[in-house]
Amino acid sequence: MSFWSEPANVAPNSLPSTNPYGNYTVVDTVPKEILHMVDSHWYQFPPMNPLWYSLVGFWMVIMGLLSVFGNFVVLWVFMTTKSLRSPANTLVVNLALSDFLMMFTMFPPMVISCYWQTWTLGAFFCEIYAFLGSLFGCVSIWTMVFITADRYNVIVKGVAGDPLSSKDASLRIVFTWIVSFAWCLPPFFGWNRYVPEGNMTACGTDYLSGDMFSNSYLYIYSIWVYIFPLLYIIYSYTFIVKAVANHEKQMREQAKKMGVKSLRSDEAQKTSAECRLAKVALMTVTLWFMAWTPYFVINYGGMLNKSMVTPLFSIWGSVFAKANAVYNPIVYAISHPKYRAALEKKLPFLACATEGKDNISESVSTNEKAESA
Repeated sequence: MSFWSEPANVAPNSLPSTNPYGNYTVVDTVPKEILHMVDSHWYQFPPMNPLWYSLVGFWMVIMGLLSVFGNFVVLWVFMTTKSLRSPANTLVVNLALSDFLMMFTMFPPMVISCYWQTWTLGAFFCEIYAFLGSLFGCVSIWTMVFITADRYNVIVKGVAGDPLSSKDASLRIVFTWIVSFAWCLPPFFGWNRYVPEGNMTACGTDYLSGDMFSNSYLYIYSIWVYIFPLLYIIYSYTFIVKAVANHEKQMREQAKKMGVKSLRSDEAQKTSAECRLAKVALMTVTLWFMAWTPYFVINYGGMLNKSMVTPLFSIWGSVFAKANAVYNPIVYAISHPKYRAALEKKLPFLACATEGKDNISESVSTNEKAESA
């Protein structure tokens, strides 16, 4: 059997006769041991076209391999290159670790489910799968928040801001893991629950129960992992853009007064490096929200308007969210000069060639500059 074969046979333990609606539905291939976790909402939908399972399975194989390999390379390069061992880059390593663990633990189960066209790994592993997805997603977004906070501190506050120390970076990383872990435990103890999604190839939080107590978890959790971080990042980058624009304006005015085309002082070079790193962070954060917005829409759609949530609609959350784990190593490989230089030295066949060699001194990280000042 392969992704391109005819539809998979019904799982051995499935019970089509348990369908209270009398028609063959997407639920009828579900093994009996997890039927108690499936919301009655899904019984009204016919099975998805087998082609969708093949396409999603193929997509997950490609994304999974790229993400595991790409993030492993990021971890290896950052941790074995002395010049990259700065407090700010510790946050980058934490982000790569979270992305690596997400796809390493989650893409194989989803590929297996696409092969069988239903979840066949049991009720307990369904809950563990959903827990891990929530945990690593939360860690990623709060690591992004702290990366943004560091950029704000350097570019907006400048010399008035306190440079990020190794201790501060470590505390922030510990905070992201402990708090994320704590937030993802309640569904195991009755505040919401982890259940199969409508396409039956993945598991997530229960947004269809209609119970206010259960929904309250999703409302509060969405504020913690989506709404507040989004507003904070928009706020921070608004002032970052203003600060950069004001600095560029001042540099142009000063160059005009001096009768030169541009100013290439050390300060200008430093600012250029800071702005480059800010663009990397902004791009990564933007891609993260593009990846997780479908889950946000699906969860709120299920709570506020169930009719809009179909098995096919629910599949996009998994597809976009897991693709996010591929973006970060690509972004840093292309946009981080010191990382690119180290990658070219360690793995030349993966290095991204650019026109002209970057002046490595321009890419010195925030804390390395603060320490050398």
